[in-house]
Amino acid sequence: MSLVTLLPFIVLIGAMFLMTRSAKKKQQAAAQMRDEMQPGTGIRTIGGMYATVKEVHDDMVLLEVAPGVHAVYAKNAIGAVLDDDEYNRIVHGDDPSDSETPVVPDDASSLTGPAGTASVDETRIDLGKKPEETTDAESADATTEAKADETAEKAENAENKAEGKTDGESGAK
Repeated sequence: MSLVTLLPFIVLIGAMFLMTRSAKKKQQAAAQMRDEMQPGTGIRTIGGMYATVKEVHDDMVLLEVAPGVHAVYAKNAIGAVLDDDEYNRIVHGDDPSDSETPVVPDDASSLTGPAGTASVDETRIDLGKKPEETTDAESADATTEAKADETAEKAENAENKAEGKTDGESGAK
């Protein structure tokens, strides 16, 4: 056999080796993370539940799901071990007050001009349709025109019926 015929097999075996090697590294990292768990740390299970570790055993972990509520989980069911800041932010809603992080405004009003020039209510645009102001005479004229149009349409329909024309035929309306 020549080297050219063996080359595809060699490439395939090399690719399989690289894929299994990366998967093995991920499994080792997950096992190491689970082994480093200590009582009091916050975790997330593979199902997405957040809890605090109470006891760590060989193959199982006792978790406090809520104050006074304990559950036993397999170590393999632990998806991530969280640091204290992240756990408190997610579970308790605590925000670490970093003065270095910029505060993003909820709207662009602070970006449009100097502060205090216009209040939010003054700069709002009403996009709703406003009713037009009409006088009684104008509304009476509009009503009369609408009735006249309706009467003319009825007369046309009656004329088409008398001639035997129906909808879909030429010359019918």
